Amino acid sequence: MKLPIFMDYHSTTPVDPRVLEVMLPYFSEKFGNAASRNHSFGWEAEKAVTLSREQIARLINCDPKEIIFTSGATESDNLALKGVAEMYRQKGNHIITAVTEHKAILDTAKRLEKEGAEVTYLPVDKDGLIHPDEVEAAITDKTILISIMLANNEIGVIQPIAEIGRIAKEKGVLFHCDATQGVGKVPVDVQAMGIDLMSFSAHKIYGPKGIGGLYVRKKNPRVRLAAMMDGGGHERGMRSGTLNVPGIVGLGMACEICEKEMETETKRLNEMRLKLQRHILKELDEVYINGHPEKRLAQNLNISFAYVEGESLLMGLNEIALSSGSACTTATLEPSYVLRALGIGSDLAHSSLRFGIGRFNTDEEIDYVGKRVVETVKRLRDMSPLYEMAKEGIDLKSVQWTQH
Repeated sequence: MKLPIFMDYHSTTPVDPRVLEVMLPYFSEKFGNAASRNHSFGWEAEKAVTLSREQIARLINCDPKEIIFTSGATESDNLALKGVAEMYRQKGNHIITAVTEHKAILDTAKRLEKEGAEVTYLPVDKDGLIHPDEVEAAITDKTILISIMLANNEIGVIQPIAEIGRIAKEKGVLFHCDATQGVGKVPVDVQAMGIDLMSFSAHKIYGPKGIGGLYVRKKNPRVRLAAMMDGGGHERGMRSGTLNVPGIVGLGMACEICEKEMETETKRLNEMRLKLQRHILKELDEVYINGHPEKRLAQNLNISFAYVEGESLLMGLNEIALSSGSACTTATLEPSYVLRALGIGSDLAHSSLRFGIGRFNTDEEIDYVGKRVVETVKRLRDMSPLYEMAKEGIDLKSVQWTQH
């Protein structure tokens, strides 16, 4: 086993060697521009792009022509929300989303609000789930788009997408799904789920960074988008710019591998997660799993360790790449807005760690990480007067702290 250990697979993934192998020729030998229609170099590049569309389409059950290539999920989210808001402005200006969405959705929604859109931010329950009846209740005659993520990037919770899709269809409202963390990890069928637009990214599924896509439905209904980038009319006029052929080839191959191996990989990663979870829960008290216990990604484990500061825990585990439930923004350390949305207090939100288990982790690494987390939490708690007081039965909420 080699150190450091990478267990932050929700942030990014290494490129699978099989993906890299198919990409390499498109950097030097097959370097044509896919839009060059008058020679063999261009034809070869275009053929590779067509194959990639087919590989992605098989994974999510759509027409290959419905795939629009972008630089990644953030661009796809922007194109979906802003593109719909501009194109359907005459129909209405109301968008529905949720408080636990990724910043690429929330910040785009805030921008649209400044430009006159009305946005409803739905709450989630204590497990992080959205209730479809609340989505239905939020729809007005001005609603043009519902945008709900498939799987949460922090707590791994999987939303009831098919139910929300059915409601959207019944009400004649377009449905966008940010599926960045879900595609390739759980089965996705845009037809069965009633999805009209869907964002995804290669670097979350063992493909390269800087390439992603947006599924845009062509019929029943035909979705139209205002372009965010003009020039050349590439990608059905929705996203101009020379295509990143090596990246597209990598994204296609990454999707093909996921399609073939998803079932066995999910089973293996689920066993690894449960092993890590059991080890931590057996050795430590006052630990809490965040997010729904079953409706979650196999590879995600988000735990709060009471009486331990998340950043201190990360520093104590510096040979393991993990993510904490605090986001360092400017000079302040803010607790995760996703955890706060579940009703978790700032103390516990500050004490959380996200374990993202992935394709190249081993059982040996899981054992090592479990052992090191337990050791480090115990050491930090030994130094914590709060933990000692709590163990003595003192209600910390009732303590009157003096300020100097």
